Amino acid sequence: MLEGYTRDAASRRAARTAVERAAFAQTLFTPGMRVVDLGCGRGTITLGFGSGQSTVDYIVTDPLDLPFPTSSADVAFSHALLERLPDPAGVLAELHRVLRPGGRLALSTSDWGRARLRPKSANVDAALRGYYLLLRRSGANPFAGRTIADQVSDSGFTEVVARTRHRSDLAYRDLATFVEQALATALADLDHPDRDQLTSAARSAYSWTRTAGPGDFLQCWTELTATR
Repeated sequence: MLEGYTRDAASRRAARTAVERAAFAQTLFTPGMRVVDLGCGRGTITLGFGSGQSTVDYIVTDPLDLPFPTSSADVAFSHALLERLPDPAGVLAELHRVLRPGGRLALSTSDWGRARLRPKSANVDAALRGYYLLLRRSGANPFAGRTIADQVSDSGFTEVVARTRHRSDLAYRDLATFVEQALATALADLDHPDRDQLTSAARSAYSWTRTAGPGDFLQCWTELTATR
């Protein structure tokens, strides 16, 4: 489990469905297609692809070495994964390999830099900077959504179409609690290389959670389709 990514966060991901997370890609799924859903978790999104019944196989594998033949898939989909991997370009190259010529790619990638968060304060900003540091330390990129289209093009895909969507993934107060808990978990490691910065961020997170009134948090997602 990635640093700063708690079991509660994993549970929230498990509650996501295709209706809300893959609506932009639903027209790509037709009966008889072979679809790869990379980072599917429990498959709550996967099971909502297209219409009618589908056969779903779950495989635990390395995203840089997928166990599928070259040009064997019709569609490749991934939600909330590439921003958490240290080598997204390598993963995109592997998806390019397994897709047939003319196959379609559909990705949804977050960008914390364009999230809508109100109210904001010095404590909120400082706490979030600490959380971003945790993500980067784990090899993740909290701002991946702003560069994913260029990375997809650089990986050899064409007809790249990207748009942003803001979605309420978490209540404002819950976000404050989530960030505080993530920082506290990291600080349990007395030898953490970023301990000084995280300690300061944790103080800000503590103040944020204790003073957080009503607010809004809308995460920014870059939703993208492309052609192999």
